[in-house]
Amino acid sequence: MDTGTHVVMGVALGGLATLDPAVQSDPALFNAVFIGVMAGSQAPDLDTVNKLRNNAVYIRHHRGITHSMPAVALWGISISGLIYAFFPQVDFLHLWLWTFFAVILHVFVDVFNAYGTQAYRPFSNRWVAYGIINTFDPYIFGLHIVGIIAWALGANPGITFLIVWFVLVLYYLKRYFTKREMVNKIKNHYDHVEQIVTSPTIRYNKWRLAITTMDKFYVGRADNGEIEILDEFKRKPLPDLPVMQKAIKDENMDAFLSFSPVYRWEIDEYDDYTEVRLIDLRYRSNERYPFVAVVTLDDDLNILSSYTGWIFSEEKLQKKLDILPT
Repeated sequence: MDTGTHVVMGVALGGLATLDPAVQSDPALFNAVFIGVMAGSQAPDLDTVNKLRNNAVYIRHHRGITHSMPAVALWGISISGLIYAFFPQVDFLHLWLWTFFAVILHVFVDVFNAYGTQAYRPFSNRWVAYGIINTFDPYIFGLHIVGIIAWALGANPGITFLIVWFVLVLYYLKRYFTKREMVNKIKNHYDHVEQIVTSPTIRYNKWRLAITTMDKFYVGRADNGEIEILDEFKRKPLPDLPVMQKAIKDENMDAFLSFSPVYRWEIDEYDDYTEVRLIDLRYRSNERYPFVAVVTLDDDLNILSSYTGWIFSEEKLQKKLDILPT
């Protein structure tokens, strides 16, 4: 989820913590727990600093090891331990439990969007992305804001956020069954479906779809349950060509391949160079596919430039390729 949603979920956890008799009876423990759940709600996303290095490092590592099982345990104990150093008089067990819960909740809600996490590491490096909630969902964020306002106006925070989260559980279930209905429609219509990637949009009834069958990719959308196919591509494996073998070893393209589950490729030859491009099919927007990885090579297969990330115009992509050395 986005940073704002994790913030309001942290506040909600602080409110729910007041249902704990130990927290309710000790103002110092409440303050420590509130700091702990706010920090725990953000901690796994500290890997965002990788974006300062380059997109390849960010794509490969964001929501990776920092969202893994060992990291979740480490975040819980390290954050609560640091806070305990400033609040040595409080009950450490309750401080740790609430802080640990905040970290777990962060990773848990992240698996429901299309980006996903590597939450099963170290047992599996696969991306877990159930694709039923947009990275920013206005209903989830809005309900938390309503709860926070109610708390500020004097409502019981524990009861308030119990109600908010009960409603959200129903909302998640509704989204799950909506996705399952779409998946069943697609499987009933196409033969040999191998994978269906759903990407919810910020609008409640609109979804992006990327469908993989034995021989084709289909890109579509669902609007109020009505499925429309927008593009169709023949499914072709990466060619066993020297130019492709060299390109996929590039840092940017390697990061793209580690992250994207459904993509197509293009090889274009020009007078002075050859361009290899991988195109993620999950994020079609305004008749474009903005998430790409591109490598340019000379005739001797030396990499001239490369880039991976979001590009919404060909002009901007060419500029990045011109200024970014390998």
